Amino acid sequence: MRYGIQGMSRKRNCWDKTCIENFFSHFKSECCYLHSFHSAQQVEHAIQKYIHFYNHERFQEKLNNQTPYEYRTQAA
Repeated sequence: MRYGIQGMSRKRNCWDKTCIENFFSHFKSECCYLHSFHSAQQVEHAIQKYIHFYNHERFQEKLNNQTPYEYRTQAA
């Protein structure tokens, strides 16, 4: 983080960013580290593809082995 820019989490609360830190951990290990990118367009395409995969195809044990999309639509 650059100096002078406010963080978004509450002071002394490490749990505020847990979900996004978890997502980026999966994203890096399941997408970024497995490919070599040669252009910004390839990176953008990989990000879009991974986000779709994460939300619609990747089953998560903590969501009763459902995808995030299935879990959200079931809850609604």
